[in-house]
Amino acid sequence: MKKLLTTLGILATAISAPSFGETWQQVEQQAQGQDVYFHAWGGSQEINRYIQWAEQELKSRYNVTLHHVKVSDIAETTARLLAEKAARKENGGSVDMVWINGENFKSMKENQLLFGPFVEQLPSWEYVDKSLPVTVDFSVPTDGLEAPWGVGQFVFIHDKLKLNNPPESFSEMLSYAKAFPNRLTYPRPPEFHGTSFIKSLLIELTNNDPALQQPVSPENFALITKPLWDYLDQFHNVAWRGGKQFPAGTAETVQLLDDGQIDLAVTFNPNAVYSAQANGNLAETTQAYALNNGALSNIHFLAIPWNANAKAGAKVAINFLLSPEAQSRKGDINIWGDPSVLSNQYLTGSAQNTQQFKSIAEPHPSWQTALEKEWLKRYGS
Repeated sequence: MKKLLTTLGILATAISAPSFGETWQQVEQQAQGQDVYFHAWGGSQEINRYIQWAEQELKSRYNVTLHHVKVSDIAETTARLLAEKAARKENGGSVDMVWINGENFKSMKENQLLFGPFVEQLPSWEYVDKSLPVTVDFSVPTDGLEAPWGVGQFVFIHDKLKLNNPPESFSEMLSYAKAFPNRLTYPRPPEFHGTSFIKSLLIELTNNDPALQQPVSPENFALITKPLWDYLDQFHNVAWRGGKQFPAGTAETVQLLDDGQIDLAVTFNPNAVYSAQANGNLAETTQAYALNNGALSNIHFLAIPWNANAKAGAKVAINFLLSPEAQSRKGDINIWGDPSVLSNQYLTGSAQNTQQFKSIAEPHPSWQTALEKEWLKRYGS
């Protein structure tokens, strides 16, 4: 019996053991005392508070010190890592962990800026709902280089007391804007909520042209995007501040909605309205909704740069953030409400019931760069 238990113990260790001959216990031992510099968007009070909670837990449980480096756009981090690559800084990098998806992941992967594969080494990987598209990022295979963290959906927020029947399509949105000028807007691209607005708009106007799932080409870009620019030319004329000024991001649209200056705010979290209400940032009569076609949807991920100074600490942090406890707290509609990537059976509380709408797949990431560049050329000055 003792021999059998020993054999089973060895097998269990082998199954959960990371590559490079390390057991997870060894990873945790290496992580002790490490400082993990986590580059993540810092534009939400609710998210920032959640990360502060994670910092406290990681410190007390694993003696890992997580530092939230707040960035407005992860493209800034991509540029930093590219500079370190060019300078041949192969060790002791300034970034240990990064919150990414889409074009930033594509760029980091193509430039070999990421450590891994490491994802399937994480003990928490077993809890992940594999029916979600957790192994592709905007159609690009993740190849174990980033761990899924949450589900994002681009939706709108309105106050049902002030706007009982909100626009159900972008076509209706333009009609509403013309009937009630100065009441609608969207964040300024390349801020990702603003870019998501124009991607969603392009998908509706082109009836989700199959070309959007392929790498963009100069030949089809002008033809496919013509309806987009025609629409925006009209929309900006009647938008908030005459389309001459745009909110900086989702937080500003929520503030403008709460102040009564605009009628629709935007978010990439269908449950953000609940945490905003709990924190007194939105009226109880506000609610999130998706347009009839559905909501632009994606998975957001956590990754480790190739030259991270604290790779073990980053693995431990990511594994904790994927744990049922951390995912249940993240999914709590009064804390963050970010829909979980875990199978529902492992979640507790309101995280089991987070709201999700019909999904629309993201275009190929190359469209994002092309759209942002053209938007700035036309409207950025």
